[in-house]
Amino acid sequence: MQEAMERHGYIAEPAIATAAYLATEMRKPLLVEGDAGVGKTEIAKVLSRVLDTELIRLQCYEGLDVNTALYEWNYQRQLLRLKMAERDGGDPAALENVIFGRDYLLERPLLRAITRREGPPVLLVDEVDRADDGFEAFLLEVLSDFQVTIPELGTIVAEHIPYVVLTSNRTREIGDALRRRCLYLYVEHPSLEKEVRIIRTRVPEVGERLAAEIGRFMQALRGRRLSKPPGAAETVDWARALMSLHRDRLDREAVEETLGCILKDPHDVAELGDADRTSLVELALAGASLA
Repeated sequence: MQEAMERHGYIAEPAIATAAYLATEMRKPLLVEGDAGVGKTEIAKVLSRVLDTELIRLQCYEGLDVNTALYEWNYQRQLLRLKMAERDGGDPAALENVIFGRDYLLERPLLRAITRREGPPVLLVDEVDRADDGFEAFLLEVLSDFQVTIPELGTIVAEHIPYVVLTSNRTREIGDALRRRCLYLYVEHPSLEKEVRIIRTRVPEVGERLAAEIGRFMQALRGRRLSKPPGAAETVDWARALMSLHRDRLDREAVEETLGCILKDPHDVAELGDADRTSLVELALAGASLA
């Protein structure tokens, strides 16, 4: 699994690869927690590529309800069918069976993951911590039985049990019941060696020297007191930005021009004063050992 993930562009240490492998073998949901940008969502994406199957993504947010996540009726199409029936006449009972049939059902991510016939998909429930407790309880029920009940249609059982990855940025605590249902993985910010490998893999046009300088800079930057430390995603964006500007070395000017690629909070930008920026560049160029 580790080799397969790396072939598809994800640099995974053994703990990540093992968790992904066990989730697929045991068919248990995998709950992945960690800071923003450390590669949690990417685990589900690369898993779908490794397994050569569809990725179905449910993006969670405050106020997410069951209908948005599971299904909705195509009201416009139902209304049109009713108007046609009024014009042509017909049996009301038969009409009801038609407009509340599968053809008039809009499948949302959870139902789509359950009804997919071509094989098990990878279901990504992204940022589950942003949804409320009520939705979490509903999600637990779905993940326990992999079946849902639609009043007009009855119970729909999964054609194939999907592979499930849930991610959380820990903006709130996930309930114990959902945690017990899942395998668990906490993803840290990458080490220097891993970060350089990520840069070289995702942005292969970056030279070895610049990749090392970027890696050392990012490692040192995360050691500062930041409200939103940059993740590996920001590292990759920064490397691409430097390539777009035809930079082959880090210097103070390059950092000033591209700081918005890695710091996304105005307080962090203000906190990183001139002396700090100069110091970070010097550390990156000198290859100083980092704690």
